[in-house]
Amino acid sequence: MCAVSSHPGRDSIIMPRYVKRGMKKVVQAGFKEKEIIIDGDILHYAEGPANGPALLLIHGQSVDWTSYFKVLPALSKIYHVYAIDCHGHGHSNKNPYKYSAEAMGTDFARFIEEVVKEPVIVSGHSSGGLLAVWLAANRPDLVKGAVLEDQPLFSSEAKRYNEKNFAYLDMSLTCHNFLNQTKETDFSSYYIEHSAWIRFFKNGKQRIVNYAKSYRKKHPDCPLYLFFLPASLNEALRGLLNYDPEFGNCFYDATWHRNFDHAKALESIVCPTVLIHTKWKYDENGVLLAAMDGKDAEKARSLMRDCELVNVKTGHGFHFEKPEDYVSILRKFRSRVQDLS
Repeated sequence: MCAVSSHPGRDSIIMPRYVKRGMKKVVQAGFKEKEIIIDGDILHYAEGPANGPALLLIHGQSVDWTSYFKVLPALSKIYHVYAIDCHGHGHSNKNPYKYSAEAMGTDFARFIEEVVKEPVIVSGHSSGGLLAVWLAANRPDLVKGAVLEDQPLFSSEAKRYNEKNFAYLDMSLTCHNFLNQTKETDFSSYYIEHSAWIRFFKNGKQRIVNYAKSYRKKHPDCPLYLFFLPASLNEALRGLLNYDPEFGNCFYDATWHRNFDHAKALESIVCPTVLIHTKWKYDENGVLLAAMDGKDAEKARSLMRDCELVNVKTGHGFHFEKPEDYVSILRKFRSRVQDLS
């Protein structure tokens, strides 16, 4: 069951100019928004023109398919791109029973079978990268190659996912605490006040929180936008409007990783892969301020049979911060996969 969905209300939503300009180029490149029902749940996605092999893009936590807007026009010239909204994000269904790598990966495999109808190259960012790992490991018949963009391999598994992990402190713990209180009903407002990064602003923290809450009250149907903060941070905030905090809670209690062992999955991958690793460091309290440290990235590379490790000097959102470099990697990877065909 597949139908075009234009979501006309989106045109009236207040968005940063850089997003509007970028999305205009995406539309001009020929992308259409669609929906399909898989196992009772709506999966929303965007499909580009058929200009090459199939490429499935899986975004990270708290954003949606539009987070790829900077790279979609260029990718659409060399790939047949499918960019999907993960469960609990964007315009896909919010069903906590599906918030695990196994359940989501199973639905995405059916998406490939029923919509794409051919094996794909999959590229996932952050938690989307973990889903790309799951797909490549469990459905090798559907994945020709995988580009893994700074996903939290090993660091997000239960034994290490705690107060020494920035993502745990910033999103998972915040989601858990939000769901266990009743005072604040708007997650965007709650997140700003309780996020891990807000402490870096010290004396300016309360002004940011006050502005954010005021903005949400004035524009309850629009994504939070803090014009005085970097675009890379606003990208994470933009997706909170349609983000289900139950998703983050499933990382908090480790149910997202049920039946998903990172090392075993990586060892099972037989297709070519690229592992993109961004800057990382530990703070003075030993908290990992990144998805992976150097040892994690090297361990992941060593477990995969045909993996190229690419270290880049950017923040976590590589495809947003360095879109041309990301597209270049995907272009080279296409040739690498084709040479093996």
